[in-house]
This record gives sequence, C-alpha cells and structure tokens, in this order.
Amino acid sequence: MVKKKIALLGATGSIGRSFWELYAEQKERLELVFAAAHQNYQKLCPLAIKHGIKILVFTGIDDPAEQTRIRAQYPQLKVWFSEADLLRLLQEEDYDIALNAIGGSAGIQATFTILKRGKKLALANKESLVMGGHLVQKIRRPGQIIPVDSEHSAIFQALGEHPLSEVQKLIITASGGAFRDYPLEDFEFITPAMALKHPNWDMGAKVTLDSATMFNKALEVMEAHWLFEIPFEQIEALIHPQSVIHSLVQFVDGSLMAQISSPDMKLPILYALSYPQRWKSQLVQTDLLSIASLSFEAISAKRYPLYMLGLEVAQAGGILPTVMNAAAEAAMHLFLSELIKFTEIYAVVDRCIQTAQQIPDPDLEEIIQTNKTQYDKVLAEYK
Repeated sequence: MVKKKIALLGATGSIGRSFWELYAEQKERLELVFAAAHQNYQKLCPLAIKHGIKILVFTGIDDPAEQTRIRAQYPQLKVWFSEADLLRLLQEEDYDIALNAIGGSAGIQATFTILKRGKKLALANKESLVMGGHLVQKIRRPGQIIPVDSEHSAIFQALGEHPLSEVQKLIITASGGAFRDYPLEDFEFITPAMALKHPNWDMGAKVTLDSATMFNKALEVMEAHWLFEIPFEQIEALIHPQSVIHSLVQFVDGSLMAQISSPDMKLPILYALSYPQRWKSQLVQTDLLSIASLSFEAISAKRYPLYMLGLEVAQAGGILPTVMNAAAEAAMHLFLSELIKFTEIYAVVDRCIQTAQQIPDPDLEEIIQTNKTQYDKVLAEYK
C-alpha cells in the first residue's frame, strides 16, 4: 500500500492532538514527513521520536541558547526554529497533503506557500480565507483545498458532486458556546475560566472563546463564501445545541442534506486526509439512540453582537475582515488577561472597524502588515 505523505502544521494544538490519535490508527496509510508547532517541544519531540518523524519546526522559540539545548537534548531529530524554515520546508519537502492547523492569523503564510506549490491543502485555519480569500481564489486549483473545520467538512460532504446551480442555501450550525443560556444581565460578570468551558467540544482557548462570542460563526460564514463560491445571501447560521448535525445544504428542490456524527474533530480530519476515499476507523462512532432530540434556534443579536458585526464586515470585504480578525484576537487576549470585561470585547472590535481605512483589494503584504499593526495597536491601548 502506498502511504499518503503528510505535513502537519499546528501539531500540538487541539487539531494536532486529534491527528496523533488518527496517525496511530492509520499508520499503514499515512506517513508524516515533518511536523510544526509554536513552542511546545516538550510534547512534540517525544511524539516525533515515538512515531519515527525526523524533521520538526518550532516557530515561536527565538532564544539561540534554548534552540541549542533542544537540539542537544534530541540529537536524533532535525529541528528548525523559524517561520522562514517552515515555509522553506513546505516548498522543498516531499509531501502529498499539508494539514494547516495553525491557530489564528499566523497560518496564512503557510496556506499561500502550500497552494502556490500546487500541493493539496487540508485547511483548518479559518483566517487564511477570512483575511485572504480573494487572493486564495486567484491561485488555488479546483479541488486543491479540502476543509477540515467540522462545519465546512459537513457542507463539503453534503454537496458531493452537485453543481452550485442546484444549491439554494448553506446552513452552518453553531453550538451557541458556553453562554447560550446564560442570563444576559450577568454577562458583565463572565470570567475567562467560565468562557473556556465549551459545552460540547474540546478545543483550544482561542477557538473556545471565539465560540462563546460566536465570532467563529462570522469567520465560518466568510470561509464558506470563499470555499464554496456561494454568495453571502445564501449562507446562514443557526444554533444547534446538540452539535450532532454539523451543517446542512438546502437544494433548490427543497431537500436538506446533512452530515451527522458525534462532535469529534477526528472525523473531519480523517475525511480530509482520506478523500476521495473513506477509510475504516473506530475512533468516532455515533449512537443515534443516545441522541434524545435535535433542536435549532435563531442567533440572537443581543447575545452575540460580534457575530452580527462579522456579517456586516463580510459584506464590506476588502481589508475590514483583517482589521476585525486582528482586533478580535487582541480583545480576546485582553479578556483572558482580565484587562477588559467579556462585554467589552465587542466594543473594542466595533471601534476598530468604525475607524479603519478601507483597502478594497489588499495584497498579502498589506493583509499581514495590517493584521500585525491593528493587533499591536489594540494591546498598546491597555498597557
């Protein structure tokens, strides 16, 4: 059996953790060429040795003394320490598909490097499309990007070979996050610890907090627009508390096609890596009899103002999605650092949008620079 060669980016985050379980189960089908993480060498280096991976990259370890110590501690590994090294490996190493699970805006450069090289991309980095979707459209080949986000994987599976002319609407589901039923009058007392307890999913801090504000759904609407080339008017999101239906496609004849499974990221990751096949796996099984009910509700503007703002920004396009993404990342960092209240996250982001200078068709350099400048500006205001 010819193994599929994988490059793994974001190897110690929530997607990375799920990948390692899959890799252990599917080693007859997969070969990991190299793996990248931000700083967590204590976790990744032993995993690499256990699974026989020789090349690692850490993009967030800048101290030369620490780099030397890590190389001395793990002489059997070839270890690199910069984003430039990561991009070089993406250009030079022999892999079939790259799984980009880098969190936040840091993943956008990798996405463009992979696409420009012509390699397949399993994409779990929303920001690549949120900030640079108009640029991705110019360089990607048909079928080059396979979505990993559970919602977009569900749409991808439900669409199948149907042409877009047969699609009436894409319906993205949302859990509602940690505060779906929390009293609105108590929102100002929400703490970071409360916000990081997602009711259904086990995810990293950023994604969990994005879910609590429903900012992630605004990002996913933008992502769906670029992934499937569907107008924003034909994309909507609904709260589905059980997180069993991961998204739906409504066709022009009125039929609804959904992808249903237990809420576990191992399944969309496996599908992206195995596509166009389906590989046998025991890691995610769904017991329909254990599902008491399936319910849906509209997204409340009062409870989730950041989602509504995101829809406005999506329609405006240009540089504004980048401004919003950077402002939201910074505001959520401030909240987790207890420098602002949960209710102030929206106010910070809205202020940045209202004062931003629009760039209708930004290039990649403008996107990256604007993202950094906006993020740093927000943080500087609270020092």
